[in-house]
Amino acid sequence: MQKLLLLGDEAIAQAGIDAGMSGMYAYPGTPSTEIMEYVQSSKDATERDIHREWSANEKTSMEAALGMSYAGKRAMVAMKHVGLNVAADGFVNSAITGVNGGLIVVAADDPSMHSSQNEQDSRFYGKFSFIPVLEPTSQQEAYDMVFAGFEISERYKIPVMIRITTRLAHSRSAVQRRAQIGENSVSLPEDPRQFVLLPAIARRRYHNLLGVYESLPADEIMKGYNRLIPGKDKKLGIIAFGLTYNYLLENFPGDSITYPVLKIGSYPVDSALFDKISEQCETLLVLEEGYPIMEELLKGVLSGGRTIKGRLDGTLPREGELNPNLVAEALGMPSERGAEVPPVVRMRPPSFCRGCGHSDVYIALEEALKEYTPGRVFSDIGCYTLGALPPYNAINSCVDMGASVTMAVGAADAGLIPSVCVVGDSTFTHSGMTGLLDAVVKDSPVTIIISDNSTTGMTGGQKSHATGRLEAICEGLGVEKEHIRTVVPLKKNHEEMVKVMKEEFEYKGVSVIIAIRECIQTAARRKKDEMARKKGK
Repeated sequence: MQKLLLLGDEAIAQAGIDAGMSGMYAYPGTPSTEIMEYVQSSKDATERDIHREWSANEKTSMEAALGMSYAGKRAMVAMKHVGLNVAADGFVNSAITGVNGGLIVVAADDPSMHSSQNEQDSRFYGKFSFIPVLEPTSQQEAYDMVFAGFEISERYKIPVMIRITTRLAHSRSAVQRRAQIGENSVSLPEDPRQFVLLPAIARRRYHNLLGVYESLPADEIMKGYNRLIPGKDKKLGIIAFGLTYNYLLENFPGDSITYPVLKIGSYPVDSALFDKISEQCETLLVLEEGYPIMEELLKGVLSGGRTIKGRLDGTLPREGELNPNLVAEALGMPSERGAEVPPVVRMRPPSFCRGCGHSDVYIALEEALKEYTPGRVFSDIGCYTLGALPPYNAINSCVDMGASVTMAVGAADAGLIPSVCVVGDSTFTHSGMTGLLDAVVKDSPVTIIISDNSTTGMTGGQKSHATGRLEAICEGLGVEKEHIRTVVPLKKNHEEMVKVMKEEFEYKGVSVIIAIRECIQTAARRKKDEMARKKGK
């Protein structure tokens, strides 16, 4: 088969297509977005009619993938680390229900918070849920692990997580493809009560799950990703998890690592491997991207006066992503960290695109709120979060998807009236709608401003579930029709927007202002595509 130059995300997507996947489910979230986008643009996926529509959020995508697995077909669901929090209910319970067709959950973690509100290590979810985790070292291994993951999933009737991080997701390498596998036929579970988690059934299935999890370290596929590499210099042993093995290799040209190395790519790990390297070396350096999960575990398991170095003792930073320079310093080797960064690549603060409708919303909002005390605008996750920065300084919160609505409701409950929320269209349909229902039921004195740019703009302009539906959704949730106001955020409409906002701030109930203006970036791409189609006729 051919070799392709692929991002880590793209390698996973291509592997899903080649491994007989029938459905791809996801909600956009950096650094996982490109997995779904690659499947959507794939000629092979189109010819095979692989399901590849965006879901409303990570919970719905997880549950839909489980439904496809129930029907006997292979499915993949992808999300960023905080998206796994949203999907956690279905994810945790899917280990107990088990699967029918193979099911892979890709969790893309973002250490250093390049585009996230926290650092989080999804390996915790795997251990917590008793779901096996595969963690690739390279794009090729990420590709291969999809095949392995589906095989493990169907062999043990359990979901499998593939955990990647930003650096692997968004870097390219050559990937050797395998021969394509045909899709599974529709087939229902042998146990018709497998997915019915009544307590009596759940207890039995949980007992079985524990037995399966304990047997996984002995599985030949799982064992193949964990190996002890001998080294002559026994004064130090290195345990490298996932991508950190690559960082280690970059410090030893020609793979000439002088120390014993335990390379780990699958969890749970056979504890005998840790015993073997600790028997050889009195000092161990633990390299893992994310939390010091295994380092903490090893400190409790290994005895005999072993010194264990890593993130916990300060040999490596406690926070942020690792890199070859940090690994070099941990090994006492020269590093290039701290070298002067050329001005052209220095960090610059993000800002709204020129002509962005969000900007006009905030300018109007600032004027409409002049007569009130500050600190009453709750916002959310999206491009519009940039309203927290100068020159706007317009928002007072950004916590998690949909929290703008519910925090505004809670603040109003406390007596902060008017209480205002700014949320994007895609975030609103992701998880803001339930908060609006709470507001309607309680008749909260809140104003919800939905800044509708008709796309999921922050992650590159994916299709939004909200487009053309917002008024109907809000009315369906119980907002009075006369208090669902629509404006167009343009400078020429500034006075009208200010007037509408002031009127709704005075209303002692639930009001929604929908500011509709297409994202400047997607509008430019759409016009370019339209012109190209006209020229092609």
